[in-house]
Amino acid sequence: MDGFVQFMEEKFVPVASKIGAQKHLVAIRDAFMVTMPMMILGALAVMFNNIPIDAFQNFMASIFGGESWKGFGGSVWNGTFAILSVFIAFLVAYNLAKVYGKDGLAAGAVSLGSFFALGGALGMSSNGLFIAIIVALVSTELFVRLIGNKKLIINMPDGVPPAVARSFAALLPAMIVISLFGLIAAIFAAFGVTDIIGSFYALVQEPFMGLANSYPSALLIAFITPFLWFFGLHGANMIDPFLQTINAPAIEANLAAITAGKAAPYIVNKPFIDSFVNLGGTGATFGLVIAIYLVGRKHKAFSVVNNLSAAPGLFNINEPMLFGLPMVLNPIMFIPFILVPMILVSTAFWSTKLGIVPVATIMPPWVTPPILGGFLATQSFAGAILAAVNLLISVLVYIPFVKISVIQEQKREQSI
Repeated sequence: MDGFVQFMEEKFVPVASKIGAQKHLVAIRDAFMVTMPMMILGALAVMFNNIPIDAFQNFMASIFGGESWKGFGGSVWNGTFAILSVFIAFLVAYNLAKVYGKDGLAAGAVSLGSFFALGGALGMSSNGLFIAIIVALVSTELFVRLIGNKKLIINMPDGVPPAVARSFAALLPAMIVISLFGLIAAIFAAFGVTDIIGSFYALVQEPFMGLANSYPSALLIAFITPFLWFFGLHGANMIDPFLQTINAPAIEANLAAITAGKAAPYIVNKPFIDSFVNLGGTGATFGLVIAIYLVGRKHKAFSVVNNLSAAPGLFNINEPMLFGLPMVLNPIMFIPFILVPMILVSTAFWSTKLGIVPVATIMPPWVTPPILGGFLATQSFAGAILAAVNLLISVLVYIPFVKISVIQEQKREQSI
């Protein structure tokens, strides 16, 4: 194990650190972090409209007369999921331009213009996320280079307000970039492709979502995040840009299917991972907290760290445990830290696949405590039971490794 850790520290960690700090991925990650409250609100609005209780539906219909009461949820959805790609097109460009030290607002506006020039009005919802990200990245790279060209800057005389001067400085670069995307749209239209976003969704994004929805993909997601964390790298932040491009469309597709009375097509999404796998955070470390209370509380150091980690862990914040126990570069805890999420994703995936538990369609806030998150995500007590079973599994797997860790610590202390 020591040789493996040394090899990974020398060869893997530097590369992974560079990937995690890569400016384009950081811009995408930060953009989705801003939109997370809107995604949660949109999912809750659809849930409110489709609460599967006949008494509730009949009660609301009797008060408001028919289906008019659902207008509230529909309006909230229009302001969240329905324009999610628009948010992303602006925010990714804004974040990326700020990294270059350029005007983020101007870059965001240019990205929006480019997105709509390419046909964004047909793909403002999550179906257009891939295209929105691509447009944001490409348009911003072009914009920051053009705005740095002195020949394209219209200089205003002294005394002109700074906001006006900045807008004229960005005028020609903005015109060039947006026109370029308009030209691309015209070329596609000449070949009969009038809906670029819809065509891209059908040819690339939808098949990719289906691939990510498989059991092997779920196992990979469960493995990669704790694996990165073991070396001190924030695994969730590193893979979040990739996951979010499939997460939002999957949730929206599930909600649309349920609203239409059909089966939800996508099992693997963010509420699935948050509610059934990351119980207490990456590695399901709330199970570790319970395990230490059961078999490791007599060791003072373990007990102190555990007491400090318990309350944050209940709300899926596990940095005190990861760095306090620690889990990072801990060869004994490496096995359960990697193994537990893969076991939990297996039980959750097949329980959902076999119809024992409903598909996760609602995205609770990521700080929702374990078990409650399972209930909210599936709108079913079966989801809460599955989360409880997974939590119990995590405790049972962690217990022997806690015992081994305590014994090793006691031996080390006696040898000093």
